[in-house]
Amino acid sequence: MLNIIWMAFFLIAFVVALIKLLVLGDQLIFTQLMQAMFELAKTAFEIALGLTGVLALWLGIMKIGERSGFIQLLTYALTPLFQRLMPDVPKNHPAIGAMVMNISANALGLDNAATPLGIKAMKELQTLNPFKDTASNAQILFLVINTSAVTLFPVTIFTYRAQMGAANPTDVFIPILIATYISTLVGLLSVAWVQKINLLDRVVLAYLGGFTAVVFALLLYFSNLSQQDMVNQSSLISNVILFSLVIVFITAAWIKKVNAYDAFIDGAREGFETAITIIPYLVAMLVAIGVFRASGAMDMLAEGLRHLVLSLGLDDRFIEALPTALMKPFSGSGARAMMVDTMQTYGADSFAGRLSSIVQGSTETTFYVLAVYFGSVGIKHIRHAIGCGLAADFAGILAAITVAYWFFG
Repeated sequence: MLNIIWMAFFLIAFVVALIKLLVLGDQLIFTQLMQAMFELAKTAFEIALGLTGVLALWLGIMKIGERSGFIQLLTYALTPLFQRLMPDVPKNHPAIGAMVMNISANALGLDNAATPLGIKAMKELQTLNPFKDTASNAQILFLVINTSAVTLFPVTIFTYRAQMGAANPTDVFIPILIATYISTLVGLLSVAWVQKINLLDRVVLAYLGGFTAVVFALLLYFSNLSQQDMVNQSSLISNVILFSLVIVFITAAWIKKVNAYDAFIDGAREGFETAITIIPYLVAMLVAIGVFRASGAMDMLAEGLRHLVLSLGLDDRFIEALPTALMKPFSGSGARAMMVDTMQTYGADSFAGRLSSIVQGSTETTFYVLAVYFGSVGIKHIRHAIGCGLAADFAGILAAITVAYWFFG
């Protein structure tokens, strides 16, 4: 799918440019396309180079959290919930631990750990699946929760915002938390409705009630503030929470006699390697987006959507962030490139820049996760997985837009 999208950027840009040359007589259009290719290739390298230090910092910190047993702690805390939501999975089955560890890793932003854990969980669930080419109820629920992605520590988004010059890279933390909660809740409710899962179970209600109480408390607190105070308080609370997590990780490492410094160095080394690894992907996507924008195709698409939105009497400032939202279900790297392009074009602290960051953190990449996880166990019939996953995506995007207007509008 990403291959098709990538090629489409170039082909559409070529067709639009050709029409401008032959019909409108614009003799500079192909020069502008080539300039965009060279400039964006250089920009992609500069962004990746600037990311190196910040990625090293955060992945070092996350490695301390990983080795100090924080993921295992989350696993113990969430296991009772999964046992109720997936009655077909026996108690203490290896799939329970793998699923909870995968979701815990996603929540903490440990993408490298989350994917192999997710594949392991899917393989463990496949051992319980009586129809090997058809997704089971438990597999679908796990996939939808995974793609709706509760994000407690969106390290990558903070990193890109810092690199793109945001005054306070973490000011989107609370909006992301609210949007990702709504995405996950809608995903869970949609699967529960199809599979007739009993959400009135006391344990399930306790967990959902606890999560909802936290989000509701945030909504209630921020609803009584002016918009500027909301931004200031969101920034303050975000930074307190994030730095407190760092202290918790270090303290846990000290208690468990884990060498926090060595753990940080190992994680920082991974951050350096990650920064180098993403250069080809950033070049590929930013160059494709660059020629698409330079040809005028991006403006045509945006103006068409803007005309529709204005005809409905709605505010049109969210249009600039829609490319990130439209790309997100198909490709995480593509959506990330769209987010970077939006921040570079309009500014990291612009409404569009902040909204694209919130959208990026509100959901996961549904089609990619579906292809990788189901493909790893040979499932061909996905049943209601894609419908419920896209419902969660849509809810997350709507929530991101709403909360962006509330906090930054």
